[in-house]
Amino acid sequence: MAVGRRDFLKWGGTAAIAAAGGLGAAAGCSRPPSPPSGKPDHTLRIGTGMVELAPDRVVSTTIYNGQFPGPLLRFKEGQTTWVDVHNDTDTSEQLHWHGQHLPAEVDGAAEEGTPYIPAHGMRRISFVPGPPGFRFYHTHLVPRADLARGQYSGQVGPVYIEPKQNPGAYDQEIFLTLKEFQPAFSTQGDMAADFLAGDQDQDLRAMGQSAMAASLAHGMPHGYEVGYDAFAINGRMLGHGEPIRVQTGQQVLLHVLNGSAGENRSLALPGHTFTVVALDGNPVPHPMPVPVLWLGAAERISAIVQMSNPGVWVLGDLADSDRQNGMGIVVEYAGRGGDPQWAPAPPFKWDYRLFATPDPAPPRPPDHSIDMLIEKRNAADNGFNVWTLNAKPFDMDTNRPVYDLQLGRRYRIRLRNATDDIHPIHLHRHTFEITHVAGTPSAGLHKDVAMLGGYQTMDIDFLADQPGLSLFHCHQQLHMDYGFMALLHAS
Repeated sequence: MAVGRRDFLKWGGTAAIAAAGGLGAAAGCSRPPSPPSGKPDHTLRIGTGMVELAPDRVVSTTIYNGQFPGPLLRFKEGQTTWVDVHNDTDTSEQLHWHGQHLPAEVDGAAEEGTPYIPAHGMRRISFVPGPPGFRFYHTHLVPRADLARGQYSGQVGPVYIEPKQNPGAYDQEIFLTLKEFQPAFSTQGDMAADFLAGDQDQDLRAMGQSAMAASLAHGMPHGYEVGYDAFAINGRMLGHGEPIRVQTGQQVLLHVLNGSAGENRSLALPGHTFTVVALDGNPVPHPMPVPVLWLGAAERISAIVQMSNPGVWVLGDLADSDRQNGMGIVVEYAGRGGDPQWAPAPPFKWDYRLFATPDPAPPRPPDHSIDMLIEKRNAADNGFNVWTLNAKPFDMDTNRPVYDLQLGRRYRIRLRNATDDIHPIHLHRHTFEITHVAGTPSAGLHKDVAMLGGYQTMDIDFLADQPGLSLFHCHQQLHMDYGFMALLHAS
């Protein structure tokens, strides 16, 4: 990408969210016709490897191309790309192209009909990348209690789709992948849940608290959660990787990916602010400076940082324990030395509405609405929580429920969260607009993952322009595996 200066606010304004179609894919070990050059544009190999988080902290996990994160893949908007994906493991795999508008057979979800990449086999796929912006790729399995597979593994890699026109300007572009390692089950989860702005719905709160109280009164324990022993940015624990080296006066564009299997993550840099210019790769209507970035699992933020406070700093998580166990990276100004410094960030609530169209008009009515009530059955499946949409968990045997859509129609999913958990909601193969969040209307904010707060409501609107099956789910691996999924079928 061309590097310029002093023009980063052009990232804002109206962004065209263009669909992209695929040109084909093949299952198993068969190979479709070769690309014009005779070789693929990119090759990915899935295999077990070692990740050195620190000299005395090496973990074994499944990774791409022997590294974590997987290699940065740069595609060009509208230009067909060919990718060979080899699976060197003993079990079948999926590779999901998160945030792209691709055919179901390419997207990378078995529920949609994407063929598996067989053990010790390969798939050659071709597709037209899009929409432009910051996307990523990751495994898409249902490991349930197997903490070595699925998103608990190291199968995460960034994607950047170069737009046909690139108005952004900056001095450095840096990709950061946030990830936890060494997972273990616990019933004492304490993940931050009070950082989202907006009011709770008191009826939903009463419903959720009543259900939990009844479960505990019957002698049920709290359901399992997943905790971690090690935290890293770009595969290195705080203090053990190369610092981000900057010069006073630079504008640095950070592309931050939360590659977690289920954790919400925060980032702060003492003495600096982040001007958010894109969420999930889509330019925001209203770029805003904020003191802290918050990301649910699978969310991405692109933000400009003005390097105006010389020193050696820790860019890290607000949670002291997570930061001290590795979730951070050093930012070092040229000519400065000494130990990296940390200072608590000022109080701040994360609010999507900050970046949306100011004073939005009421959203236009959709052609159809789908109401979804989210509930939790505490510890109902051998100690694991079961998650339901409209009182039904997803059935892996029947691939249901399925919601039928009409191609070309505009739909609104009305989400009501009757649990105290934050759910990063993801819709495959589409980009949605947040049109109502925590009690107020919103407009202009396009995403593919959005955090739904505990006992909060949210409306997301999308155009049903992708034929076939599209998966809708919570991006917390444990929630998805135990019921929090549905399929949308457009025809």
